[in-house]
Amino acid sequence: MIRHILFIQFKEEASAEAITGCLDNISALKDKVEGIEAVEWGVNNSPVGSKHYTHCVFMTFVDEAARDAYLPHSAHQTLVNDELLPILEDVVMLDYAA
Repeated sequence: MIRHILFIQFKEEASAEAITGCLDNISALKDKVEGIEAVEWGVNNSPVGSKHYTHCVFMTFVDEAARDAYLPHSAHQTLVNDELLPILEDVVMLDYAA
């Protein structure tokens, strides 16, 4: 099992609707890409510092092969290029085997 985590800072000018729509569409990738077991996202509400990251996406893949197939998958690439990158300021990605 592979966990894929994104810590995201959106551009200040990004609308709440664009952010929510993008994150909901990331969640919908579960139904489009084989090997994704779960996707969740949320708004950072930590009382301790977390730099400028305001949102987190947490994905679970069945294995490394599923994660590796997801990265170049057309549904993922279209979402990244058309929805995420235009409103993205910064992102940190971290994967680990669970």
